[in-house]
Amino acid sequence: MEQNKLNEIIEDQTKRALWEVKNVIDCVPDSLWNKEYCDMPLWKHIYHMLHSLDLWFINPRDKHYCEPSIHSENLNNLDIISDKTLSRNDIENYFKEIEIKIKDYIINLNDEELLDYPENCEYTKFTLILAQFRHLHTHMGMIMGFIIDDTGLWPNVLGLTHPIPQNGDYNKYC
Repeated sequence: MEQNKLNEIIEDQTKRALWEVKNVIDCVPDSLWNKEYCDMPLWKHIYHMLHSLDLWFINPRDKHYCEPSIHSENLNNLDIISDKTLSRNDIENYFKEIEIKIKDYIINLNDEELLDYPENCEYTKFTLILAQFRHLHTHMGMIMGFIIDDTGLWPNVLGLTHPIPQNGDYNKYC
């Protein structure tokens, strides 16, 4: 990765962040999937984080954005209790869709475009990306804290230098 090309830095850090998101989801034991934290089940905290990443990373004002098929009104809202429950499979499939969408977006992004505004949006592409890293950071920390508190196990992270595992042959925990 070159340190003088913002798009390459963003691409690398996004791939690392997405790997860590997937790993944290994989680290949630079934016994915690529906356990409530701050009055919401753990799966809903994960869905909230993913839905925001899906909607806000590229363009929250995209007129062609389609809610995921698993979505129902306020399912992403951590202030509103939902009747619907999402399974691990629902979340894993949604994550895969988001991962493909975001990787396709960042691989085609160049430095000159970072200060451009997506259509109908009041924020630059760079602002949206950084805002999602901030949002992701907050919720990943909370979810990791829930896992650590209940299991005593610390989900593995990559940091800046560890290679991204290319197959399932790695330790999910530190």
